[in-house]
Amino acid sequence: MATKQDGRKGKGGGARRERPEYEQKMLDLSRVTRVVKGGRRFRFRATLVIGNRKGKVGVGVAKGSDVSDSIQKAYNDAKKNLVTVELDEAMTIPHAVLTKLGSAKVLLKPGFKGQGVIAGGAVRAVVDLLGVKDIVSKSLGASNPLNVARATIKALGTLKAPKAKKVVAQIATEAEVEPAK
Repeated sequence: MATKQDGRKGKGGGARRERPEYEQKMLDLSRVTRVVKGGRRFRFRATLVIGNRKGKVGVGVAKGSDVSDSIQKAYNDAKKNLVTVELDEAMTIPHAVLTKLGSAKVLLKPGFKGQGVIAGGAVRAVVDLLGVKDIVSKSLGASNPLNVARATIKALGTLKAPKAKKVVAQIATEAEVEPAK
């Protein structure tokens, strides 16, 4: 096997893969069955979260005859259901929010700097791909990953934009500190 200039081994050839537009994380992959006259027909259902870690995130679910087909369909479905969230300078949400969707309730609270993501399962996947660095969450009610993820997306969609009051106050105090010439 040939050794390349940068130390990697391989036969060479192909160009580097481009980074995809959105990162994705699989929440659930299940085999679903339909009973017909001749026996059982199997299909696959994929639940996927996509995000760019810069304030955009979406959840998609789709069925397909094979795993890769269902994942691709779920990715396209998630792109249709993207939500944009404005994060504050500390990379957290601007205020606490409690949202109910079906029987799933999700509580999201802003975390202080350095606290990290305190969330479980589907909520963690959604806020990680959103790009949030510090958040506290609690999932109440349903434990179904799809319903919890959709409730989280709904909660993030209800957030109001962070206020720029602190920045204005900081600029005003800096102007007072500097002596007039």
